Amino acid sequence: ISSHTRVGILNNPSSKIKEDNTAIARGILTAFLTQNNSTLKSFLSKLIKEETAKSLAAGTKIAKFLIPGMDDNTFEKKYNTLGLDLIKTHQMFCQEVLKLLPGQMAVMSNGR
Repeated sequence: ISSHTRVGILNNPSSKIKEDNTAIARGILTAFLTQNNSTLKSFLSKLIKEETAKSLAAGTKIAKFLIPGMDDNTFEKKYNTLGLDLIKTHQMFCQEVLKLLPGQMAVMSNGR
């Protein structure tokens, strides 16, 4: 990704949306909302690793995975208040507007 590329994420989960199965999705959304580009890229690289997913699924708090240079307080405050409604809205958009099946992935470029 170059500094001239814009990246966004839409969640299209295939399972029921609950707090305990959305830690990574909420972490990604929170990072996009609260961090600068350099810490965002590093944090996302750490967050998407399989061992991180397993650890979060086992109950490890996401704060354990924050990296140096992140605005920890802002991240944690937003993460703790980011409701599941945003992910449900993403899911509805993906399935109703983009006509994706639950869990189906897609890449959009210039709105297509």
